[in-house]
Amino acid sequence: MFPSLSEYWRRPPPGYRPGATLLKVMRDLQGLRAETLEGAVTRFSSDDGGLVFDVRERVQAQFLMHLVLTEFVLQVPSTGVGPVRIELSHRGAIRRQGVTCNVRAGDARALGELLGCLESDQVLRAALMPLDFKRLVIEREGRQWRVRLEHMGASEVVNRMPGFRRYIRLVPEQRQLLLQALRAFKDVLGNH
Repeated sequence: MFPSLSEYWRRPPPGYRPGATLLKVMRDLQGLRAETLEGAVTRFSSDDGGLVFDVRERVQAQFLMHLVLTEFVLQVPSTGVGPVRIELSHRGAIRRQGVTCNVRAGDARALGELLGCLESDQVLRAALMPLDFKRLVIEREGRQWRVRLEHMGASEVVNRMPGFRRYIRLVPEQRQLLLQALRAFKDVLGNH
């Protein structure tokens, strides 16, 4: 008769429109080819085919509101095997002073060369330092690397009382840094 509490929290929040935020992200990523996939996922690719990545909507329900966050997902073939999970974050309390890699799964000693490349690659560092991201995770499953980056922009806030929707744009500078970072990840991870 009554749905369980866990079922209630798994349902999409009232007012959530799957794919609506992705349409706005498409405008922010003009110049890239976009292909809508199943669910709330869109695949973007550069004209030369050198960069292909997915953007997924992720919904966070909160009291009388919800957030529609977007996750940029890049997949790169791996030369190694075994599960790996690395979380990257900015270093520095007030000003960004670098990028830190934290190994959450996998052998940190065996990943030493990769971690060194991630922290020292100049192109990647130049893109990540000014890039405004909330979460950045690199995972390996089987023979596939997956980079999942959640940007602070390209998201939507939906409030029910008072009722409003606000899309936070992916501004052109951040768009350029994001694409530069994804290309750099493809190059660095392609060798590992």
